[in-house]
Amino acid sequence: MSILSISGIIKNFGGLRVLDGIDMEIEKGKLYQLIGPNGSGKTTLINVVSGLLKPDDGKIIFDGNEITNKGLLDTYQTGLVRTWQIPQPFNTLTTKENFLISSNGNSGESFLVAPIKSKWENDEKKISDKSEEIMDMVNLVGQKDNASQNLSGGQQKLLELGRAMMSGASMILMDEPIAGVNPTLAHEIFEKISNICKKQKITFLIVEHRLDIALQYADHIFAMNRGKIIAQGNSDDVIKHPKVMESYLGD
Repeated sequence: MSILSISGIIKNFGGLRVLDGIDMEIEKGKLYQLIGPNGSGKTTLINVVSGLLKPDDGKIIFDGNEITNKGLLDTYQTGLVRTWQIPQPFNTLTTKENFLISSNGNSGESFLVAPIKSKWENDEKKISDKSEEIMDMVNLVGQKDNASQNLSGGQQKLLELGRAMMSGASMILMDEPIAGVNPTLAHEIFEKISNICKKQKITFLIVEHRLDIALQYADHIFAMNRGKIIAQGNSDDVIKHPKVMESYLGD
């Protein structure tokens, strides 16, 4: 069953067509990767799907609802959440505080409800318990009292993943989650993502360039070049596809 359906997506910048009729079907609870050489349109596609950019044509259906023209916030509120290549935590807040502030469902955030503690204290406990659970999933319990600006680059990537999960996301778009991360931690990040996908049934679509590490974790690969999907399938078939080899290596 598809959780995300993308059909005929076109995006132009001036006279340059960056996305040229993209069609994709994403099934619920699987880990998908989007690969391709620099300039192939991968990040632009993530920006369009997440609502940061609006397409010039085409349709995007998420979880049965059309989101084609929704903005970033409205798309986020549907349960389709993205992370960024460069993590953007609240630097002076602790890891746990970053998790807590990313959560939905605290009735105490209402101006009218906030003065009445009995109305929101149960919500606050549930959110705190959830943050502890997710911090354990992404191996950040030991860092919960540290300011996020003091985390390593790899830990900040895990923090971004955890914050997306705190929002209640049913699908997460990730742009290069292991960029600049050493190989050992890069594998750890993808192992965490893979386990979360399988156990929590959260769907992932990930843009990644480090294919030697990333491909082994994917259920399905989409390969892009010059704004088009040129191949899709399992990692072995896609990486050996003539069009994919040509896009990376040239004629």
